[in-house]
Amino acid sequence: MKRSRYLLILLLFLLTAVVIIAIGALIKHSEPTVLQGVVQCRQYRVSSKIPGRIEHIYITEGERVDSGALLYTLSTPELNTKLTQATAAKSAAQALDRQALAGARKQQIEAAYNLYQRATAARNLAEKSYNRVARLYEKGVVTAQQLDEASANFEASKAAQSAAYAEYSLALAGATKEQKAAAAAQVEMAQGAVAEVESYIADSHLFAPISGEISTVAYYAGELVGTGFPVVTILDTSDIWVEFNIKESLMPQIAIGNIFRAYIPAIDRDIILKVSYIAPQADFATWSATRAEGSYDIRTFAVRMREETEDESALRQGMSAIIKL
Repeated sequence: MKRSRYLLILLLFLLTAVVIIAIGALIKHSEPTVLQGVVQCRQYRVSSKIPGRIEHIYITEGERVDSGALLYTLSTPELNTKLTQATAAKSAAQALDRQALAGARKQQIEAAYNLYQRATAARNLAEKSYNRVARLYEKGVVTAQQLDEASANFEASKAAQSAAYAEYSLALAGATKEQKAAAAAQVEMAQGAVAEVESYIADSHLFAPISGEISTVAYYAGELVGTGFPVVTILDTSDIWVEFNIKESLMPQIAIGNIFRAYIPAIDRDIILKVSYIAPQADFATWSATRAEGSYDIRTFAVRMREETEDESALRQGMSAIIKL
């Protein structure tokens, strides 16, 4: 009798434990999984490809700007000096090119022609002298030495005439084809140098690449900035999404196109989100280990969701979004 009572008490105890465990498991499985995401938007960092000192800032943080609006300017006196040098080199190259195309001046051509005429006259005179000495030599009046001297003078005068004619021909022809090509190439090189400096100077005026909101102004007038360092950050408020880092154990419930209702504490209202992007691989930066609990390592995937509404979005970067699965 006493033993039966103990068995009954033990059975009641076991039954109570089973009921408690079942109720606990039921409660655990009935509680929704809460996911918290952060509102993000596209950011554009405006920087210059040249270093310089900021001359003027035309915007302030929090201000909305349109695409093409002037953001800031840089002071670049060194580039202005280089532009002056490049422009002067271009002018010199153009002058040499014009000279090569125009050829020799009129006075140079006339001088070469006069020299040629003088050499021709000297040749004619030398030829006549040679012929006269040759006839006298045949009559035995002059010696062979005198004949040789007249012959040499005649040959020298012919060579001088040929040289003078060549100089006259060069003056008429002007520069050669190769010289003209070299002069034209020098002009192109000088023009390229000017265009390069002008492009750098143009980059001293920085404009907004998109319409958006000024998030950060890192430098102000008078400060020196380096090449490529972002001075102004613009938020593209037309391109907004909510990003979640979701454990892989919950990924079976997430797919492209899924619709979720999210609560936004900052504006105290619910919005509808649609899954638009799932990272192709796990993000190790948000990896969390659970092996210590006797389970397995759970990695996370970046998931982006966009608001499904035609109204202007009230979301702003940094807001929290809460989803219950």
